[in-house]
Amino acid sequence: MLETDEPIIHIGRDNSNTVILQSPLVSKRQAIVRRDNGSLMLENIGINSCMLGDVELIGGESAEIRAGDTIRIWPFTLTFEAAEAAPINRTEMEAHLRSIMADLELKVHRKLLERFDLYELENNRVGDEDSILLLEKNIEDVCREFHLFGDDNEPLLEEVIGLTLRDQLVNQLILESGSDDTTVMSRLAKNEYDVPATLVPERETELENLLVFAREKIEITNEGDLSTKIQQVEAKFSEVFPLLRPHLHKEFKRYLILRSLKKDLKDTVFGFGPLQDLLRAPTITEIMVVKSDQIYVERDGQVELSGRRFISDKVTESIIERIVAEVGRRIDKSQPLVDARLADGSRVNAIIPPLAIRGPALTIRKFPVHRFTMDDLIEIGSITSAAAMFLRACVVNRRNVLVSGGTGTGKTTMLNVLSSFVPHKDRIITVEDTTELKLHQDHVVTLESKLPNVEGTGEYTIRDLVRNALRMRPDRIIVGECRSAEALDMLQAMNTGHDGSMTTIHANSTEDVMKRLEVLVLMAVDLPVVSIQRQIASAVDIVVQITRLPGGGRVVTQISEVVTYDPARGDLVINDIFNYRNGADLNPTGYLPTFIDDLIAKDLLKLEFLYGEQNEETNAKTAAR
Repeated sequence: MLETDEPIIHIGRDNSNTVILQSPLVSKRQAIVRRDNGSLMLENIGINSCMLGDVELIGGESAEIRAGDTIRIWPFTLTFEAAEAAPINRTEMEAHLRSIMADLELKVHRKLLERFDLYELENNRVGDEDSILLLEKNIEDVCREFHLFGDDNEPLLEEVIGLTLRDQLVNQLILESGSDDTTVMSRLAKNEYDVPATLVPERETELENLLVFAREKIEITNEGDLSTKIQQVEAKFSEVFPLLRPHLHKEFKRYLILRSLKKDLKDTVFGFGPLQDLLRAPTITEIMVVKSDQIYVERDGQVELSGRRFISDKVTESIIERIVAEVGRRIDKSQPLVDARLADGSRVNAIIPPLAIRGPALTIRKFPVHRFTMDDLIEIGSITSAAAMFLRACVVNRRNVLVSGGTGTGKTTMLNVLSSFVPHKDRIITVEDTTELKLHQDHVVTLESKLPNVEGTGEYTIRDLVRNALRMRPDRIIVGECRSAEALDMLQAMNTGHDGSMTTIHANSTEDVMKRLEVLVLMAVDLPVVSIQRQIASAVDIVVQITRLPGGGRVVTQISEVVTYDPARGDLVINDIFNYRNGADLNPTGYLPTFIDDLIAKDLLKLEFLYGEQNEETNAKTAAR
């Protein structure tokens, strides 16, 4: 314990530091902590990195130290406390309250396990009304044993109720969204484990009136999509909650806490546990279970700790088994890895011990309820109107297109959008590992790869399906992603009369796409690199590069033409038609693609439109001078 009034605290291995960390793994001067307008700021000035909570800071980077944050300078862990408590933001408060509820649920769950076998209840009588009533009765008994509703706990429980009411309001909005979908995810929105006999009509009326009052104060309108309304609730509910407090009498608070506790435990025993609410929230695009007590989510392009957690590793495994069972798959010690697709198109990857050392891990990339259009991408700034019009012309003109980018950049979304431009008269064959493409056209045949069965037979790879697609008289072949030897078959398809085909590939730039394609083709056949490059130059016309920005936004940063193979250089010639310069926007480079005459002749594109935005900008600058 060290107390100091110094404005700057030096941390490092050298004896001149305020905090001395004797280890060769620590730099002589590793970091400084300084006061800044009442807050504590950590700056890493050493060569080695250090961790502030879950954020890694490399040399030269700094961040604010918030309440409860730990600083990890290997092998040391430090905590700092200011003389005055730092304000806790809404996200931190929510995580703390959910942690309290999770601790309580763990205690109740352990007590329930002493009374009867919850796993047998789950396996033998899933969702049966008698089993739900039995579980609820025991939950009430255990809460009485713990003296949960004593006066000492009342202030804390009132804060938890605020979070509970907000969750109730979000759930109500989801139910009102009018979806008649019957998939797994949409069914989660319904309180399917509620038993009317245990719901008190008088209290339910109070709850309904309170939610109506909250909605009026938040001013939720009928305009906007569901995600916008939920964001409104999440942003404004904390301001409205003080107006609700006077209506929370003791009996009502007890009822709400018990209702929430029962719901969470019923979700654990019969449903998907802490994932239940996350799966149905449209504002969350990805769920990542790192270990039982760490569940991260991606919201608005940012990854954050949800504050929710599973009760134990055994419960986590049980819920993972339940999720993969929904799609007829299994996961156990003999098959500890599963990659599957849920009924609504969401992708699930689950891995358990012995492969996952720290415990069961789960990743769910949710399938978006709203299918993006090109207008949507233009509106959110992912692409410009000129670039969108050019890509539309390329698709209609049967140019072969590759969409490239890193993980989670929106490659499949872009492929979906581009596919919408394919004329309805064309016969389309789609090939995917997990079906994500949702095409508007009627004449579409959808193929999906298949893993081997228990005996190790019956596998059909993407490559098998691409080969088969060539025999199905396709006008266009669309492959969800080329990641292996199927790249060779895709290139051959593009070169043998299936113009207008499209696929996605992982790469960091349009130039890197070519190098990666070479490697993928070499996985299929041993050919000279020159022959592969000539094949690529003949097959691929346009590469669309998508990049994920630091703030979470996804933007098209390059649209390039694969022009030809240059024997003198011994490499492919790739020219940018549009690129993202100086972080400004996606602007034309001035280069005209070799097939521009064809686009203009067919009235698919007008030059004045293609360069209109740039000309307007140039004219504006000229006028300003």
